[in-house]
Amino acid sequence: MATTKVCGIETEYGIQTPGPDQNPIAASSVLVNAYAADVEQQIGWDFEDETPGNDARGFAREGSLAPMVETHLANTVLTNGARFYVDHAHPEYSSPECLTPLECLVYDKAGEEVLRRAMVAAAARIPDQAAPVVYKNNSDGKGNSYGCHENYMMDRAVPFAKVIEGVVPHFVSRTLFTGSGKVGTETPALDAETVEYQISQRAEFFEEIVGLETTLKRPIVNTRDEPHADPKRFRRLHVIVGDANLSEIATFLKIGTTAIVLAMVEDEAGPTRDLSLSDPVRALHQVSADLSLTRPLALTDGSTATALELQWELLGAARKYAEEFGLTALGDDGGVGALVMEHWEAVLEGLESDPATLADTLDWVAKRELLLAYQDRHSCGWKDPRVAALALQYHDLRPDKSVFRRLGLRSLVPVAEWSTAVAEPPEGTRAWFRGKCLARWPDAVVTANWDSLVFDIGADPLRRVPMMDPLKGTAEHTGALLAQSTSPADLLTRLNS
Repeated sequence: MATTKVCGIETEYGIQTPGPDQNPIAASSVLVNAYAADVEQQIGWDFEDETPGNDARGFAREGSLAPMVETHLANTVLTNGARFYVDHAHPEYSSPECLTPLECLVYDKAGEEVLRRAMVAAAARIPDQAAPVVYKNNSDGKGNSYGCHENYMMDRAVPFAKVIEGVVPHFVSRTLFTGSGKVGTETPALDAETVEYQISQRAEFFEEIVGLETTLKRPIVNTRDEPHADPKRFRRLHVIVGDANLSEIATFLKIGTTAIVLAMVEDEAGPTRDLSLSDPVRALHQVSADLSLTRPLALTDGSTATALELQWELLGAARKYAEEFGLTALGDDGGVGALVMEHWEAVLEGLESDPATLADTLDWVAKRELLLAYQDRHSCGWKDPRVAALALQYHDLRPDKSVFRRLGLRSLVPVAEWSTAVAEPPEGTRAWFRGKCLARWPDAVVTANWDSLVFDIGADPLRRVPMMDPLKGTAEHTGALLAQSTSPADLLTRLNS
């Protein structure tokens, strides 16, 4: 049976620094440090286990570059188990490990709230300067893209070639509901004269099918082999092809459908038809630019299929898989999996009949309808700078400026739930142990990362607590232990016994 798809989302946020001194790294640092000071959470990140250069294929293509790890930038770990830091020139929120796609959505929305509070904290600390403004989007309109990455736990025994074969058709075609919408183009991948609006902000920046890089020659399948867990048992699939979504249903489907596809790969229960694309990179660009959703994509067997047809094929295979294997790989008794299937089918039906009916459901549709209405009101076209400005405003996280908030897209989780998740960790993964230790003994935790905590108990040496299984360290597993422990030293003694 497939491994439980423990999952998480890492979001690099766009940042605008008003005024003449526009230094995004400094502005991002102000945000992270201001928030950390506000919540009194100055826990550093432990880089000892960072190995971004490891390649899942066992080799790196000549000329490929591993992602850089910048240890000197602002970095903190939060009591909800998440990491909040500066990644190159962007503030990034990496959610804690989540047990289900629905929980992953909760902690993604909690990340948005963290950024909102960080903006308020930063403004209070620099009252004589213009405070940084944060956007949940994927490109700056000047040819630069920043990512929204997903992570899924997989069985190490599954050959990586099988993973590639199974996920590429899904990653290309799921753009239909993961796209957050974009005015115009920024790269030579698409014709700027003919593409006025596209489905995805990120798609045109991808140039390879498989590879290690994340900022140059971006691949549809990223090969970074950094499991943040027992490497003999687990693989972490690091997914970089996808937009940052504000729509809750889009985020839920992005994680949920991918988790199901990965479970099918592990259980060798995918579609009976070969869905392999003859040119996946070109197909990804074509899907993003095809607002009619009817463009045929060339398959390796000589036939063609639209992105919508590929998704229907995958949904059909998922239905059969659910009947035979169940959907407990999505982290519960199957209820969340059933909800994924329900929304997956409803979205595909809406796209097939009339995408405009999903204006309350998908980001790219909601934004397009908004921009078309604006153009009609003001008798202008797609190249009018006011249209691009309004498109950007859709992603503004400030409550009083957010266009997304005014459009009233459907929600799946109550505000109170993700507001609580800003400080409280998920109970069903090791994030619970990390978050509770940070909340209870922040002065004793020297550093933390995904698979360990380092304690200072007042005597040499420092003590590292490994957490190599993402499904241990849960509330059920360690709740009583933490409740009984009177100090970090007592906790470590009990752990050793």
